[in-house]
Amino acid sequence: MSVAYPVFRAALDRGDLPRVLTLARQMPVIRLSDALEVVLLMRTGDESRFDRACVRWLGRFALEVPDVSLEELQAAAAALDGLPDRPDEAMAQLQRICVERGVA
Repeated sequence: MSVAYPVFRAALDRGDLPRVLTLARQMPVIRLSDALEVVLLMRTGDESRFDRACVRWLGRFALEVPDVSLEELQAAAAALDGLPDRPDEAMAQLQRICVERGVA
C-alpha cells in the first residue's frame, strides 16, 4: 500500500466521503474491502452515483474473487440494491458473502 493509505483509511473510518474520494483518486489500488466501505458511505448521497459505485464494486467482485458463482453475484447485487431501504439486512448479507469469499 502507498504512503497515502493510512490517511485514506483514517478518512474512511471517519466517514469523510469527500476526502475519501479525493484520496482514492491518488491511490494506485483500492482493496475490494475498502471499495465496499466507500460504497457504503455513498448510500445516502446522490442515487445515480451510488448506483454506479455499486455496479463497479460488483464488477470488481466478479473479476477479483476466484471462482465466484452467479448465485453469489446475484446475492451481492440484491444486497447492494437493498442498502438504501434495508441497510441492516443488506449489510449483514454483504458481510456474509464477503467473509465467505475472503473479502473481509
